[in-house]
Amino acid sequence: IKQMFGGIGQNFMNPALGARIILLLSWTQQMTNWVNPKAPDVISSATPLIFLKKGQEIMEGVSKPAYINFFLGHAVGSIGETSVLALLLGGIYLIYRKVISPATPLSFIASVALFSWIFGGSTPFTGDFLYHILAGGITLGAFFMATDYSTSPVTTKGKIIMGIGCGVITTVIRLYANYPEGVSFAIILMNIFVPLIDKYTIPKSFGGESKVA
Repeated sequence: IKQMFGGIGQNFMNPALGARIILLLSWTQQMTNWVNPKAPDVISSATPLIFLKKGQEIMEGVSKPAYINFFLGHAVGSIGETSVLALLLGGIYLIYRKVISPATPLSFIASVALFSWIFGGSTPFTGDFLYHILAGGITLGAFFMATDYSTSPVTTKGKIIMGIGCGVITTVIRLYANYPEGVSFAIILMNIFVPLIDKYTIPKSFGGESKVA
């Protein structure tokens, strides 16, 4: 995907997410099911967000997994997204080393929490926002996908706008679309708007505008 648009730095969308979406659209069942390695004959199971989409609880005995299990990675999920703790440690390290800015990840996660709390329940302001944050690919996408240099806004204001946009689109897809997860689609859609975001958030230098003849 990167080479299709001119090589390094020329791609308009995150190449890893572009490839993931192609796989997701081509082999949806294989990409959205989780395989239980401890079960006899390796039994596959739906991911937490698929159960949430259907309005069901994930059952472990008589109750859904505790939040700590999602945090530590002891719950079902797609590849790369189950251990929020490991992803957070990696994200914090990247921020500490100034490899990425915290603006996009924090605004992404905060907007998902806010909108899933408002609209994610049976009545307004009753949604389980912790479930939405810990289950699925929010942490992976926020820290490692939405912060790609080539497809991210330049300014801090632009990064915040992108994070909020990703959070809103992710929540809308999770709650109202056919697919249970919307992180990849949200980031790709916001990648398309990055040039427009940069256009209106990069400050113009004094006297830098061309004069009208």
